[in-house]
Amino acid sequence: MRLKPQQTGYVANKVAIDLANAPFVRLLKGKDAVREKVQELIDENLKKEQALDERVREIIEENYDEIEFQNADERQLFFLIKKKLAPEYGVIMNYDDRYNDLAHTILDELYENYLIEYDVNENQVKNVIFKAFKDFARAYEEIDDIVYNKIRNMEREVIPGSQDYELLYQRLYEEELRRRGML
Repeated sequence: MRLKPQQTGYVANKVAIDLANAPFVRLLKGKDAVREKVQELIDENLKKEQALDERVREIIEENYDEIEFQNADERQLFFLIKKKLAPEYGVIMNYDDRYNDLAHTILDELYENYLIEYDVNENQVKNVIFKAFKDFARAYEEIDDIVYNKIRNMEREVIPGSQDYELLYQRLYEEELRRRGML
């Protein structure tokens, strides 16, 4: 699952909660400090991908006439160009590999910034972080469906895309995250 910028705080919070609940990890400056650092690292990672996406869009725009003439599938072309340029931008295309790499980066940064301490193999701690990403990705689809159905079944009609819809969606989404202990 590709993370969206508005989700990074939720994932960072999930990582902080899971690390706080791990019996072999001590948060030296509290959960909030861990959450902030994790969100900063996730945001940096997303910025790399956004820069890559922007470059791919530029390439497609520069070659639009040729793409039209060849009747090429733009989405397929976007993916192929992105895959080719990804190493240049430090972006890992496979999400499991990407989350694993990000989990290592997060672990290193948290340890080097004296935010966590642990007395087990670092892979155990890295796995807690990786699992938080995977759990969030799994829960996202489920929560999205639940929230969508709640809004659709409301007595008053809320128009998708409207500000009311977005605010309601956000509130219900956060309620569901809280209910699951992810916020």
